[in-house]
Amino acid sequence: MPELHQLTATQLLDGYRLKSFSPKEVAAALVEHIAMWEPHINALYAYQSDAFIKAAEASTQRWARGQPSGALDGVPITLKELIATKGLPIPMGTGLGEQVAAAEDAPPAARLAEDNAVLLAKTTCPDFGMLSSGLSSFHGLTRNPWDLACNTGGSSSGAGAAAAAGFGPLHVGTDIGGSVRLPAAWCGVVGFKPTLGRIPIDPYYVGRCAGPMTRSVEDAALMMTTLARTDRRDAMRLPPKEINWMNLALDIKGLRVGVMIEAGCGLPLNEEIRLHVEQAAKQLEAAGATLVSLAPVLTRDMLDGLDRFWQARQLGELQKLSSEEREKVLPAILAWADGGTRLSGVDAVQGFQQTMAMRRATASVFDEVDAVISPTTPNIAFPAEWPSPTNDPRQPFEHIVYNVPWNMGEQPAISLNAGFSSGNMPIGVQLVGPRFADHFVLKLARQLEERLALPMRWPTLPTDKVGAK
Repeated sequence: MPELHQLTATQLLDGYRLKSFSPKEVAAALVEHIAMWEPHINALYAYQSDAFIKAAEASTQRWARGQPSGALDGVPITLKELIATKGLPIPMGTGLGEQVAAAEDAPPAARLAEDNAVLLAKTTCPDFGMLSSGLSSFHGLTRNPWDLACNTGGSSSGAGAAAAAGFGPLHVGTDIGGSVRLPAAWCGVVGFKPTLGRIPIDPYYVGRCAGPMTRSVEDAALMMTTLARTDRRDAMRLPPKEINWMNLALDIKGLRVGVMIEAGCGLPLNEEIRLHVEQAAKQLEAAGATLVSLAPVLTRDMLDGLDRFWQARQLGELQKLSSEEREKVLPAILAWADGGTRLSGVDAVQGFQQTMAMRRATASVFDEVDAVISPTTPNIAFPAEWPSPTNDPRQPFEHIVYNVPWNMGEQPAISLNAGFSSGNMPIGVQLVGPRFADHFVLKLARQLEERLALPMRWPTLPTDKVGAK
């Protein structure tokens, strides 16, 4: 039998209903489990075990009275540090500038609180959320539970590590260019980036989404029942829509699934990843889908243009800090953003226009196919101490090439574990659907998850502590 910390959210809710165990018992088991793991991986921010236990006790009393309140009553959750929670500052991975406590919960935090999910902690992220790495000048170094010498990816680094290590079943990350799906792939969990605006977020921005990070597609769907409720604070939100997220049945017969193996630019694709994606595609074909070979949607001009625009954007953020504060930012961020000093306003605007080029390219794909399957990442793993898989601030985005087009195009995309490499590190596969087809993407992912039928695996608790800070 799985231990309490290994249960999915749906299993926890079933256990609460049957009185097999209580939210308080689950919380106590998690606190014990975290005490063993957290010194090794450094995934959490603002973790207060006493407050967590107290909230779980209140949920236990509601369940004992037969009066649970909300779809997630008593289920442990974490929220990425960048998602505001009332009373806590938002360090943005740096802890610099004026650290003012948030006056209210951001939309994802508010929805989860309404459903009485129990907040375990916030999770770490790198400086400004602008690295796909577990490296942060404020939080220290977050490590991959599968191998402490390896990186989690990011920027939802702590969420990926926490999900993989069993710090509860439900985690929320944010994604502007792969920040949910990349750590999900490198940490061996599910990461769902919905259509822009499906989950209201504040602050909102071009391509920025919040999304579930879980150990099963079913739990990601369960989170959507809560997170997808509307919130007027997000001016880019979608109109409210009634969706039965937990209905994950789908007949794959007749679907045209595009297989996009090459990204068009960026890091070369690892051959083990290629093999796993091809095998996953064959599972869909065996279920009745027609596979269609697709050319890449991304070009070098698109990626470089976006890089220039984001350099200018990051330079603007750095200029809000004093010179003394800027010196405390990670060197990789400073070196990258320095390129913005050599850009004109026209350069930055032309860079932003490449997001529109991505939007056109990604939308046209679905004139030909119903869904896309691709790698999530081009590489399997990279050192924990690196700010990116290239370890080169001049080439910081060579690994987001399978992800960022779908942020700019606003299509829903999900990463799920497709297996493990010869070195026992997770390999992710990505599924993408047309804009607004979030439920369809979750259904397709559930079908693929069932057909892959991977046995549940858990990282092994390290015997020697590696300094996380």
